[in-house]
Amino acid sequence: MPKLPVVDMSGVQVGDIELKDEIFSIEPNICAMHEAVKNHLANKRQGTQSALTRAEVSGGGKKPWRQKGTGHARQGSIRAPQWRHGGIVFAPKPRDYSYSINRKLKRLALKSALSSKLLDNEIIVLDSITMDEYKTKTIVNMLNSINALPKSLIVLPDSDKKVVNSIRNIPKVKSTRADSINTYDILNAGKLVLVRSAVGIIEEVYA
Repeated sequence: MPKLPVVDMSGVQVGDIELKDEIFSIEPNICAMHEAVKNHLANKRQGTQSALTRAEVSGGGKKPWRQKGTGHARQGSIRAPQWRHGGIVFAPKPRDYSYSINRKLKRLALKSALSSKLLDNEIIVLDSITMDEYKTKTIVNMLNSINALPKSLIVLPDSDKKVVNSIRNIPKVKSTRADSINTYDILNAGKLVLVRSAVGIIEEVYA
């Protein structure tokens, strides 16, 4: 079992924690992580782009000139795609880009992401985060103390409103609950900051 130091908000070591091998020490599966990230980004796409086809552009009901004898190329409508203000050929329409992947694959990708972060020494375990007021500066000082800036993901055991709102104003720093982590956010973070009680939830949910 890998062992990591546990630090407080000032960066002082206050203990150790052992991490489960089946979650934090597997051989990272790059293909699974790639598939999970691709799925996550596809599911985030809005798919709201839209343009008008020649059938939807207003006007153009009358043939602009007769078929033969004018010297011009034959035309049926001034709203055909080759005309200014004409319709769009194969116009994009709103669509849903989301798709699902196998649950076992998603779980393998998550474990692979956590294991790769441990291999790269990018996991920091915090004893706890306690705040009496909404204060972004407190979180910034904490992240500086544990060397988790400029980019990090803070995993909390639950949604503490004061902590979450204080984190929200910091660029490139995100927070999430232990039961809502995903492969993309883990890999996208420079440092993964785990609250000690959140580690237990991760091991319980994903073991």
